[in-house]
Formats: sequence, C-alpha cells, structure tokens
Amino acid sequence: VVVEAKMAAQAAAVAQAAAAQAAQVEAAESWYLALLGFAEHFRTSSPPKIRLCVHCLQAVFPFKPPQRIEARTHLQLGSVLYHHTKNSEQARSHLEKAWLISQQVPQFEDVKFEAASLLSELYCQENSVDAAKPLLRKAIQISQQTPYWHCRLLFQLAQLHTLEKDLVSACDLLGVGAEYARVVGSEYTRALFLLSKGMLLLMERKLQEVHPLLTLCGQIVENWQGNPIQKESLRVFFLVLQVTHYLDAGQVKSVKPCLKQLQQCIQTISTLHDDEILPSNPADLFHWLPKEHMCVLVYLVTVMHSMQAGYLEKAQKYTDKALMQLEKLKMLDCSPILSSFQVILLEHIIMCRLVTGHKATALQEISQVCQLCQQSPRLFSNHAAQLHTLLGLYCVSVNCMDNAEAQFTTALRLTNHQELWAFIVTNLASVYIREGNRHQELYSLLERINPDHSFPVSSHCLRAAAFYVRGLFSFFQGRYNEAKRFLRETLKMSNAEDLNRLTACSLVLLGHIFYVLGNHRESNNMVVPAMQLASKIPDMSVQLWSSALLRDLNKACGNAMDAHEAAQMHQNFSQQLLQDHIEACSLPEHNLITWTDGPPPVQFQAQNGPNTSLASLL
Repeated sequence: VVVEAKMAAQAAAVAQAAAAQAAQVEAAESWYLALLGFAEHFRTSSPPKIRLCVHCLQAVFPFKPPQRIEARTHLQLGSVLYHHTKNSEQARSHLEKAWLISQQVPQFEDVKFEAASLLSELYCQENSVDAAKPLLRKAIQISQQTPYWHCRLLFQLAQLHTLEKDLVSACDLLGVGAEYARVVGSEYTRALFLLSKGMLLLMERKLQEVHPLLTLCGQIVENWQGNPIQKESLRVFFLVLQVTHYLDAGQVKSVKPCLKQLQQCIQTISTLHDDEILPSNPADLFHWLPKEHMCVLVYLVTVMHSMQAGYLEKAQKYTDKALMQLEKLKMLDCSPILSSFQVILLEHIIMCRLVTGHKATALQEISQVCQLCQQSPRLFSNHAAQLHTLLGLYCVSVNCMDNAEAQFTTALRLTNHQELWAFIVTNLASVYIREGNRHQELYSLLERINPDHSFPVSSHCLRAAAFYVRGLFSFFQGRYNEAKRFLRETLKMSNAEDLNRLTACSLVLLGHIFYVLGNHRESNNMVVPAMQLASKIPDMSVQLWSSALLRDLNKACGNAMDAHEAAQMHQNFSQQLLQDHIEACSLPEHNLITWTDGPPPVQFQAQNGPNTSLASLL
C-alpha cells in the first residue's frame, strides 16, 4: 500500500509538471502566434510596413524561445530583410543563424533547407560564390531523404555552375538529379532534369550527346500521365529545345513542323486551368516556367524564325505582341528572365529594322538595350558582344566603316560563342570588301570562314552567307566566273532552307554580274525575282540596288517606259533611305558608334547633324 501511495504521489507530481509545461508551451505559442500575426499583417499591408514587421519578429528573441521557434524566426527575418530591404549584412546574419540552429533540431527539414537555399542565393548576390557552393553541397548531401528539397538544391547548384559558365559540372549535377528522380519515382522531374541537361549540351554544341538525350526526353514526356499543365509545359520545353537547335543550325525550313507543334502546344496550355491539387509525389512539386513566361518565349522563337527566314513583317507583329505581354508581366514580376527575353527580342527586331530601312528606330532600340544592360551587370556580360555587333551593323547601314570595324572587333573580343563569332567575321569581311584597301586582313578573315572546307560552325545559314561574301569579293576583284560559282552555291543553300534574304542578295548580285558582262536577258532573269522577293521581305537596300539595275537594263534594251518606272522607284527608295539616314545620324544616340570599351554610356550628347558620306547609300 505504501509503495502504491508513493507511486501515486510520483505520478501526480509528473502529471502536475507536465500540465505546467503544457501551460508554458501554450503561453509561449500564444505570444509567439500574436507576434507572428502582427509581423505578417505589417508585411502584407499596402504599402508593406517592413520596419514594423522586422520589429515584431525581433521581439521573439527576448522570450528565449525553443530552438525550433528561434531558427524559424531567424529564417523569417533573413527572408524579409533579403527580399524587402538593402540590409544584406543583417539578412546574411539571420540566415546563417537559421542554418546553424536548424541543423541541431531533428525533423526540421523545411526551415533547414530553405535557409540553405536562401543563404546561398544571398552569397551569390554578394559575389561570394565560393561560400555558396560548399553550403549547397552540404545541404544536398543531407537532404537525400527529402525528395523535394534534394531536387531543388541540385537545380540551384546546377544553375550556379551555369552562371559561372562551368557547364560540365552543371551537366553532371543535372544527370545526378535525373537518376535520383527516377529512383524516387518522379518521371516528371526526371524529364525536367534531362531537358535542362539537354539545354546545356546544346549550349556546349555537344550534338552527339544531345540527340539521344532529346529522343529519351520525348519518350518520357509522351508516356507521362499527370497534371495536364505540367505535361504540356514539358512538351513546350522539349519543343523549344528542338526549335532553337534547328535555328542555331540555320535550318529555317526544316524547323517549321516543330515550330507549328510548339505554337499549338502553347495555345493548348492557355486554355487549361491551373489544378489546385498538389501532386502526391513531393518530387513533382516543380514548374519549368509560368504559363505567361512560356507564351512570351514562344513569341520569341517565332520572331527568331521569322527574322532568319526573311518574314520581317511577321517578326514585327510577334515582337509587338511579346513586348506588350512583357510590359504587363514586369509590372508584377521582377524575374530576371523577363529582361533577358526583352533584350533578345529587341536584338532581333533591331536587325529587322536595319534591313527594312528604319535605322533611326533601330538606333533608339539599341539605346533601349543599353539601358536594360545598365540595370543588370549579368545581362550586360551576357549581351555585350551582341550589342557591339548590332552597333556594327548600324554603322554599316549609315556608311561609318571605321566605326563598324571598331564595333565588330570589340564584339569579337567579347564573345566565345562560335555562331556569333562566325556571324561577326562574315560582316567584318564585308566591311573590308567595301573599303577596298584592306586585302591582307580580308584574306586572313576569308580563310577563317572558308565554306569549301573546315567551316568553323555547323550553321547552314552562316555557311551560305560565307559563300555570298566570297562571291561579293570575287565580284569586286572582277573575277566574275568565280563569283558566279560562289553565288550559285549560296542560292542552292538558301533555296533549300527558305533563306529569303540571302536568296534576294544573291540574285541581285548575279544580275549585276550578268549586266556587267553584257548578258542583259540573263541579268533581267535574276533582277526581277530579286526585286519581287526584296519587296516581300521587305529589304530596302536590295530594292534600291534592284531598281537601279532595272533602270539601267531597260535603258540599255530601249524600254523607255520601263526604265522611267524603275528610275522613279529608285528615286523613291533613295529619298526614303536618305531621310532615314539623316534622322538617325542626327539622334544623340548616334554617338554610341564611338563606344568600344566598358559598360554602356549613360548619356548622349546631341549631334549637330549627319557627318557621314551618303555616296555609297545612293
């Protein structure tokens, strides 16, 4: 009986202590929840009251809370300070404490790995990449039992290596992620990892590895049965890679079936409603891109195709749609990818403007790209070579050949991209041809882009362009038979892939050669279709050239009326180009042609007027 009484007394004491502890926890939860509620109220106010939100969260610590609450509060403070203030030092301090404390608390994965993810992001923003990498590697190592976080951290570290242009390490990580996703039964995320790896392999030009990988991805995407939006987004990712692969190879005609599928796919996605039901497998909790971003991306690849194929009015139409959509998105979303989309769209439409004879507009859009690059050092780093290339093309269009050479030379110094390098060299060669006194440099360039053997890139379009430049040089040298051989090669290649602008340029140059040789009939057979195609594009320079040839041809053949009509056309084109030339050279942005070093200049001084020769233009 005594023993039972003692046991009963002990049990009562334990129960009393437990009740007191429960009351203490309940009280702790009540003050904690109250402070948390106030903090969230201030954070979500309109406008947000971040200072008051931070005060409420900081008020948690004097209560000496349990480790779980302490770690979570440090994470919340770090997140608020990182996203809403410029106080990165305090944000880093709180996130480091959250990461340290959460590792001591069992079964606290969400706080632990979110702290690691956010802290590594902050390190990267501060250019402390060497601190971010080991942090992510440790988090990846200890997250293998948490599929969502393990996959997310692998993606994050792969992205970090990609930004550092270490594509080999990034591909290795994505391969690890794909195998892990397969093991945990997530074919959806496996496809995301493999498609991401395929994208990097395309960037590295490892085409022998890309083809089997994309074939496997296509099978996984088609066989996967799950959320319709996720399935269609995988298909969009897959088709975007295929389309850009074709366009990189300059295969404008071959890409059409894939591009059509891609456009149909984005239309299907736009009709689907977001499913609020979360996937049963936590490893499936990923989206490649939001629907709205995918829509802009499809517009973008359509613009790229239209520009290469020479459908410039279509390129303008889709650029306008995409830029309008981007403006709406950027009001609500500050994602860096939107600025990248905007810059790439502008790069393509600028080239279209230069072809259609709208140099002043092109120059203002080049200035717009400069302004976007001023806001982001990474964006400028990725697009500096393209920006100088565009300025080089503009300089050619206004006959500033010395500036064009300086811009192209700067672009060559800044790029490691093989296709862009070949594009720049081809255009620089045309500058040397027009200058007429740079034979040594020209021969050196032509040898590096010899289309008959060892052409440096696999692009069909660039190889055809290299044949055209060879033909142009032979024409200026008076070697007409050799020029005809090169130009016929260009025509064969451009017709095979619907490269309309190269076709038009080749036809008019062949027409000019036959005219010089006195073969007026053959010349006419070349110039008339060149004029028709140039009008369809429309290519103002080829129209100017063709109309001058038609005028001289008809005059030589005694067709006075046709000669008069062609002369009138030539006069109209000349006036339009002259007016645009004067307007462009009078803009303050015209001073950009002298910028060849460092970041884009912030301000421009107005020009007194055009100071470039119009002789070659007219």
